[in-house]
Amino acid sequence: MTPEEVICCAKRVLDTESNALQLMKETIGDAFVQAVSLMFNTKGRVIVSGMGKSGHIGRKIAATLASTGTPAFFVHPAEASHGDLGMLTQNDVLLTISNSGESREMGDIISFSRRFGIPMIAITGGADSSMARAADIVLLIPSKKEAPEACPLGLAPTTSTTTTLAMGDALAVALIEMRGFSAQEFHDRHPGGKLGNVLLKVSDVMAKGDAMPLVASDTKMSDALVVMTAKSLGCLGITDKAGILIGVITDGDLRRHMASDMIDKQVDEIMTKNPKTIPPNMLGAEAVGLMNNAKITNIFVVDADCRPVGLLHLHHLLQAGVV
Repeated sequence: MTPEEVICCAKRVLDTESNALQLMKETIGDAFVQAVSLMFNTKGRVIVSGMGKSGHIGRKIAATLASTGTPAFFVHPAEASHGDLGMLTQNDVLLTISNSGESREMGDIISFSRRFGIPMIAITGGADSSMARAADIVLLIPSKKEAPEACPLGLAPTTSTTTTLAMGDALAVALIEMRGFSAQEFHDRHPGGKLGNVLLKVSDVMAKGDAMPLVASDTKMSDALVVMTAKSLGCLGITDKAGILIGVITDGDLRRHMASDMIDKQVDEIMTKNPKTIPPNMLGAEAVGLMNNAKITNIFVVDADCRPVGLLHLHHLLQAGVV
């Protein structure tokens, strides 16, 4: 194949699958609403099952649901027939996947759900299939006649797996919005890797307690410089008698007030008043943007009463992998 033919092939695949997604979009209706409601209200888990390529897609759907607030896991239909049916309870919802709706390996898990009254949602392209007839709710993906596989042989699951995955994503996102699932909850389920780093809160990485460079407003600069140097964070916080942050002294402030009598002055004569501050629950990634825009490398973290609870330095964010 020439390079042009390879590119043409890729575009043809994308067109085929895009058309199938658009076709499926037009069919979304009451059944989808019922499926989301059933999954949202279940007292148990969403048990996803599928064979072959449908199984691979099912694993991803289960993982997406579990990571976004809907407890879910995948059960292989063959393993289900050899004891794993015991993983299903009557509080669960079964989500079965089969393009044709006639996968023989799905028979036992479907029969089990019917026998014990476990609600069943089917994602299938076979509107009149055995799976569709057994299910309580059917989410139809385009059939092969409506949307052929992108494979030139018309055999390898391509279009059908794309539409199935998209249907799973649509369910997951609808549930996210219905639950009001927050970024913090997402972080709780994704503590590792770059994604976990991006979702770290300021309170997770800031200097706190004795590590904070703080002095009272009547402290002399000679003493304040000792504290500022010892803490090695490039700034100093000034608090009033109530412990409220009223100013900061940075390296820039020291340069602007450099004079022979500076060390004899009080910190409130040198400090920058009403400094920028952030709350401890701010995302680290958001703090990076704020600090970049303000062209600062550190910022105090305060509670609702403007009392300092931490100091965030750009190096903290770098070390945590947020930047």
